[in-house]
Amino acid sequence: MTIKSDYCLNNIKLEEVHTVKDLGVTFNDHLQFKDHCLDKIKKAYAMLGLIKRNFNLLCRNSFVMLYKTMVRSHLEYANAVWNPPHEEGLIKDLERVQMRATKLVSGLRIKSYKERLWK
Repeated sequence: MTIKSDYCLNNIKLEEVHTVKDLGVTFNDHLQFKDHCLDKIKKAYAMLGLIKRNFNLLCRNSFVMLYKTMVRSHLEYANAVWNPPHEEGLIKDLERVQMRATKLVSGLRIKSYKERLWK
């Protein structure tokens, strides 16, 4: 049986929260970082959309520069804290961002994902 307590400070009831954002890293009351990962994946996709809309034909070097500054920076933010080796689903979601990103380079679109990574 769980006993729920209300906490007060100066006779003001404190609000119960289940997620907290501290220094840009979101974690829940079980110290899990899934919400943080999903938020960063969402922002990375938004940056990919911005690149796709504004830069039609990218050479490889230009794409790499844009990808590293605008997309990968979101994916790697605080990864030392939230690196999910036990979360196979999150790893696949993170990898899908890169899969989609490599399709934006005009000469690599028709190649397989492994070939796109080697080029």
